[in-house]
Amino acid sequence: MKRCIIVGAGEFFPGCRIEKRPDDLLIAADGGYKYLKDLNLRPDLLVADFDSLTVSAPDDIPVMRFKSEKDDTDMGLSIAEGIRRGYTEFFIYGGTGGRADHTFANYQALVGLSRKGMRGYLFGDGWAAAAITDSSLSLRPMNSGTVSVFSVDNESRGVSIKGLKYTLDGVSLTNSFPLGVSNEFIGRSAHISVESGTLLIFSPIKSLPTV
Repeated sequence: MKRCIIVGAGEFFPGCRIEKRPDDLLIAADGGYKYLKDLNLRPDLLVADFDSLTVSAPDDIPVMRFKSEKDDTDMGLSIAEGIRRGYTEFFIYGGTGGRADHTFANYQALVGLSRKGMRGYLFGDGWAAAAITDSSLSLRPMNSGTVSVFSVDNESRGVSIKGLKYTLDGVSLTNSFPLGVSNEFIGRSAHISVESGTLLIFSPIKSLPTV
């Protein structure tokens, strides 16, 4: 999958590493440019309305400039540009903390990607979130750590969870009761799937198959 890395202006945490491969697209979403500059990483594109950018815009990097009065966030506009360029896997850093509404908007962005048949990962302090729609996600084995699975639909049908302490086999989850919260690794690889609906999954970063 073609990978797009987007760095926003949210919180960063000790041990957070951003590794750009030669074929990756690296986008700075507004104030995320300052974080990349501190890491000596040059983005391929800056997407911004310049409401959180505290350093001067670079002269040698393409800039997509937007008015602050718009219908999407800088992160959402960055994702849209990545999709337009043909990217299908999105790694989102600096998209949590700070304003809770912006964090929630980024969860919604994961859902939107999933429903387009793409995959997004939102990275926090040692954890990551991903969404799956009518599909599955496998996680690497870990001796400890928690996994939480939430339905974002009124009802997600045919949910199965294998390889964790608490298993499910073809049940329904709803968005009004957190049955899938705080499951546990038991040293085995895990597999989460849903036949119909969208799930939001939280797991340790080290358990992700693509990191």
